[in-house]
Amino acid sequence: MKIYFAGSIRAGRSDAGLYLQIIEHLKKYGIVLTEHVGDKNLSTQGEDGLTEAYIHDRDLKWVLESDVLVAEVTTPSLGVGYEIGRALEHKKKILCLYRPQEGKRLSAMIAGSPEITVKEYATVEEAAKIIDDFFK
Repeated sequence: MKIYFAGSIRAGRSDAGLYLQIIEHLKKYGIVLTEHVGDKNLSTQGEDGLTEAYIHDRDLKWVLESDVLVAEVTTPSLGVGYEIGRALEHKKKILCLYRPQEGKRLSAMIAGSPEITVKEYATVEEAAKIIDDFFK
């Protein structure tokens, strides 16, 4: 199985360590095409030496060849929203993981979509259990 993991890069990297833990857990279920999202050395500037067009085309290719998209959506990201939209367009199975925060709400465009499975969690262990249930 090919898994596309989506998480914020340019909108903020404070959850990079969490992304890495989620990616490591996802590897139990298949190949994670986007392991670089969990790289703690990746800055908000993204991948050095690659053009915007290259990144767009490569990532879209990965979305299209994936069997499922798993996104951590706590940090709002235009890129992640775009990837989710393109995955929806191509009838991909989608899981969005979200940590509720005081005074903030997940976008209704994600939370209100019947085609997207949205699950709230507080710990990595809870996220792992959600992922396990999703892949059953």
